[in-house]
Amino acid sequence: VQLQASGGGLVEAGASLRLSCVGSARTFTPYAMAWFRQAPGKEREFVAAIGLDGGTISYGHFVNGRFKISREYAQNTVYLQMDNLQPEDTAVYYCAAGISAVVVRSRPNYWGRGTLVTVSS
Repeated sequence: VQLQASGGGLVEAGASLRLSCVGSARTFTPYAMAWFRQAPGKEREFVAAIGLDGGTISYGHFVNGRFKISREYAQNTVYLQMDNLQPEDTAVYYCAAGISAVVVRSRPNYWGRGTLVTVSS
């Protein structure tokens, strides 16, 4: 499975970013998709997941309604809309694919390269 994340950048606190992760046509549709992040010096943590049918959505405890995950099958893309970003959201964000929306939260089968999000105060 080939996954390519993009959309990161440097923003100020309170700003928004939309991350994208594009998969290949053959391998995107059968998988649940998720986003993870890893801040400097910290372990990778779960951000959001979306099921095969675009449902079964879940978020990490810190999201508090600020992020929204979605997927576009025609574009083989999963998005992460992030609003009201804060400095503690600074991290490398990774997309991942797995066999279900539940399993992908803890045991993704495939990882994409990350995209760096930096939020200044």
